[in-house]
Amino acid sequence: MKEKLTILTSTCVPLPLDNIDTDQIIPARFLKATTRQGFGDNLFRDWRYDKDGNLNPDFVLNQGVYKGSILVAGKNFGSGSSREHAAWAVAGYGFRVVVSTFFADIFRNNALNNGILPLVVSPEFSAELFESLRQDPATTVTVDLPAQTVCNNRTGRCEHFEINEFKKNCLMNGLDDIDYLLANKDKIEAYERQW
Repeated sequence: MKEKLTILTSTCVPLPLDNIDTDQIIPARFLKATTRQGFGDNLFRDWRYDKDGNLNPDFVLNQGVYKGSILVAGKNFGSGSSREHAAWAVAGYGFRVVVSTFFADIFRNNALNNGILPLVVSPEFSAELFESLRQDPATTVTVDLPAQTVCNNRTGRCEHFEINEFKKNCLMNGLDDIDYLLANKDKIEAYERQW
């Protein structure tokens, strides 16, 4: 079981770049591991570190100004290869929600399967949120999964977002697909006995 996600209020990390692909999220050279441990350490590795392994002070995750469990990214987050490791890296770093105006389908599904909410907002909401974070890094966002709303607490602007009802239920109860099936084992067995 994963940590449940219902209502989350957090500061955010802004990454106002479009077309962030899975190789930028977690470079291919780190895909040899077979467990999920350690992927968060290499999230955005080639942006966070220089070629000699030193921290890049210009990259947002290294600045110490922005923190939180919500990543606010540009359009088309998670494009590229279908590696589930990208979702592992995002979750391993500690992000529970990624906000964007568009997600690649495979990344969106991998995120949902790994306890991360890929939250689609309008371009207007995204632009306002980036501006709020630029003006005040302490800006918080509230994600209300049961109500399917996201609010910029600096401006008071809120939007409704869409999510598959099954995946919403899984996130709210800390379940992945296998956990869900196991939680309904008695119902499944009762149904099978009917035939």
